[in-house]
Amino acid sequence: MEEETLAAGLEAAKRITEFCRFVRAEGLSAGVKESVTALEAARAVGIADRELLRLALRSVLCSSKDEWDKFDDLFWVFFRDVERDKSRRKEAAGSQKKDDRLPESAVSTFMGKSGATGEQEDGGRAVVGAATTERLKRADFSQVQQKDLAELERLAVRLLRQMSLRLSRRMKIMQPRGRVDLRRTIRRSISRGGDPIYLSFRNKKLQQDRLTVLLDISGSMNAYSLFLLRFAYALQKHFKRVDTFLFSTQLAEITPMLRSRDLYQALFALGQVSAGWSGGTKIGESLRDFIDFHGRKLLTRNTLFLILSDGWDTGEPEILAAQLDAIKRRVRKVIWLNPLLGMSEYQPVTRGMSAALPYIDVFAPAHNLESLLDLERHLTRS
Repeated sequence: MEEETLAAGLEAAKRITEFCRFVRAEGLSAGVKESVTALEAARAVGIADRELLRLALRSVLCSSKDEWDKFDDLFWVFFRDVERDKSRRKEAAGSQKKDDRLPESAVSTFMGKSGATGEQEDGGRAVVGAATTERLKRADFSQVQQKDLAELERLAVRLLRQMSLRLSRRMKIMQPRGRVDLRRTIRRSISRGGDPIYLSFRNKKLQQDRLTVLLDISGSMNAYSLFLLRFAYALQKHFKRVDTFLFSTQLAEITPMLRSRDLYQALFALGQVSAGWSGGTKIGESLRDFIDFHGRKLLTRNTLFLILSDGWDTGEPEILAAQLDAIKRRVRKVIWLNPLLGMSEYQPVTRGMSAALPYIDVFAPAHNLESLLDLERHLTRS
């Protein structure tokens, strides 16, 4: 019973998150902060009473009369489509259970001359699937259409998990070889008549890198924050220790929340975090707070320091430069992922970004799934 209740809660959370993306695509200012608040509101009133749910979501997602006027139509369009899809899936499942076998005529068709056509059609579908995958991998997160969001979400989960598994395997095979261990070599050779066919080495223990992530959740990052949050969540599967922080006008640690087994459960917990959601950006001050309160513990020679931000800083560039300089001298690598770098005409000429560049080891885009997957080569020791 508890498992069923949990599954139902996660399904409801997923629907609310999808709805927030839907209304944001239609022009409402439903950023990360509003999405998290919407999840809290839905949990408080439940989803069984759609009218009550509509009122609760409207109160947290609308910030102007124009948004208020548009909201009701968007709400009923979205949830009517959700119910229609659910009924279709039930009908399809029922018809499949009635008769899982192909009729004899269909069997003969597939086995006969038209079998080649069937193969071509299957191949066509495979090609279309591959083309869709490539298109979604390259699609800018801020430009993805509502109808593609669910598929992009599934693709991101699968590919980021695969990346994490590859990183884990690579870690296991990268054990460096030291001097030959004669005692172990002789002991292993006894079963082979004393011939030292295999040499044993005194391996130096390879220390796994730790990852520290700082994610910008200011207003200019609204279109990217949720996908980058999923990226940070996926990296925990590889790194033994991932410490994650949100920042905008202030810094807040979310490491305990992201240790949840499900990202949607983590989103519930994030509703209690105060980090200046969708506000301005004070990167330098946030980095200074990080050094003061967490630097002693988290800034080590095995630390990969990852910043996810568009670099729009309302603070003084000298503060940002000084803090990055202090961080760079204490960690293995500073990586800055900037969603704007995916735009062909973008140049990092803002005061904050210009001040930061001399202290960055890897400056790369983070505007789509392909750019996030490309980070894999920077997360391992060469």
